Parts: sequence; C-alpha cells; structure tokens
Amino acid sequence: MPQHAPHRPICRDCDGFPAVAITTGTRHRDGTRVTVRVVCPACRGTGHATRTASLARAGR
Repeated sequence: MPQHAPHRPICRDCDGFPAVAITTGTRHRDGTRVTVRVVCPACRGTGHATRTASLARAGR
C-alpha cells in the first residue's frame, strides 16, 4: 500500500524550485565558473508556502 504524505502547498512564487545557481560570467583560476546561490525570498528556500499569512480586518 502506498504511504500518504501530508499535503503541503507549493510556493506560488518559485513553483517548488526554491534555490538556483546563477553564473556571474567570470571564472576561477582553475577554469570553473563563479556562481551565486539564490533562494526564494517568499518561502525562504523551503519550496513550500508558508502558513503564517492571514487576513487582517481593518477599519471600524
């Protein structure tokens, strides 16, 4: 029987791909490329939507 994992919504900003490596165009002395690792600011690199956001009522 398959095991069921809890459903966690995927981050809508990164679509579940929270980290990318971007090349800067320069190279190290050994010939490898210089890369910068960037994570999704919305999910902080988890790939899942955070549940801390909630609606707030404003006004009277």
